[in-house]
Amino acid sequence: MTNIALVAGGGIAGTVAAIALQRAGWQPRLLESRPDGVADERGAFLTVAVNGLAALRALDLDPARVLAAGFATPTLAMVNGAGRRLALLPLGGPAADGTVTTTIRRADLYSALRAVAAERGIPIEYDRRLTGYREHAGGVTAAFDDGSTVEGDLLVGADGLRSRVREVLNPGGPAPTYLGLLNAGGFTDHPIEAEFDRTPGLVHMAFGRRAFFGWATAPGGAVWWFANPPSKRPVRPGDYTPESWRAHLIDLFADEGLPAAAIIRATDEAIGPWNTDDLSRVPVWHSDRVVLAGDAAHAVAPSSGQGASMAIEDAVVLGRCLAERPGDLPGALGEYERIRRPRVEKVVAVGRRNGSGKTAGPVGAAIRDAMLPFFLRMAYRRGNPQSWILDHRV
Repeated sequence: MTNIALVAGGGIAGTVAAIALQRAGWQPRLLESRPDGVADERGAFLTVAVNGLAALRALDLDPARVLAAGFATPTLAMVNGAGRRLALLPLGGPAADGTVTTTIRRADLYSALRAVAAERGIPIEYDRRLTGYREHAGGVTAAFDDGSTVEGDLLVGADGLRSRVREVLNPGGPAPTYLGLLNAGGFTDHPIEAEFDRTPGLVHMAFGRRAFFGWATAPGGAVWWFANPPSKRPVRPGDYTPESWRAHLIDLFADEGLPAAAIIRATDEAIGPWNTDDLSRVPVWHSDRVVLAGDAAHAVAPSSGQGASMAIEDAVVLGRCLAERPGDLPGALGEYERIRRPRVEKVVAVGRRNGSGKTAGPVGAAIRDAMLPFFLRMAYRRGNPQSWILDHRV
């Protein structure tokens, strides 16, 4: 008889986990809290690095198809608030099939992954908000806010940064940590009244005097951008209207030697604000029938560029561990944690360090601008210091 896997969360980690579990011989049931057709634009767009693309291939998923709505972003340019380039860095790849690190709208990636799941016969249920679960000798019972319950043999908590599954598995455990940065993003194909580098696929990361800004030009000429304004406290509902948020961002980058203000002016809607969080070490990743994956287990700061890729790697490893230990569910979940925990916790630490550099004061910024090119040249002299992340294959 086929074992039933309940997967809470229909984002990247959950959908890829469902695909991986099906390959491992399980019958997954994907349970997404949002209603069908409601996109999650938090983050606006994201990067799937070459290690994440390799993990997709391990499930016979074609990255060119899954990320067809995105575009290649193999190189990163770091610039200061005056617009002076500090460094040009590789973002990994190309892989054997020629693919490189790719940038895609979050909603487009969700849609593409769910389309694959549907094609493979994996049921997706929407508007299913999990409130708790109960383990018992015959399996696990998941409860939802409409009063319904669902029975399964395994529950995968891929329900994100504020995971309910993690809360139940870790009573009084860690909560997301606010990193002192807000987030915003947007897209524009309107004329932009500024001269700046529009090389397609070149990601620019700029240390503005008052906020961090990034942009990339898509092959069709549209500019995709994000901003990280520092804020001592997390943003709350009602703090900004769409108009006041856009005006605030423009003001932050006024009088900078960057195209940021002009790009935001040319954007119809500045998405956001939302808070930038990560997650301290989660003590318990699994029980006998419940396991965490993706942000629910190890939220990675966006500055790492690895959130999506870590979630995909998690899903592949989980599926393989279950396939290799049929009949030994606790042993398979323990092996999954043993393989994944050291790597993801190291990546979380990198993301936190990268994020802290976005909020340097005037003196710190001057030191950074003077020393960063030297330190990067030294770091890359013997190869890419990020190779342990990018060259990893599950």
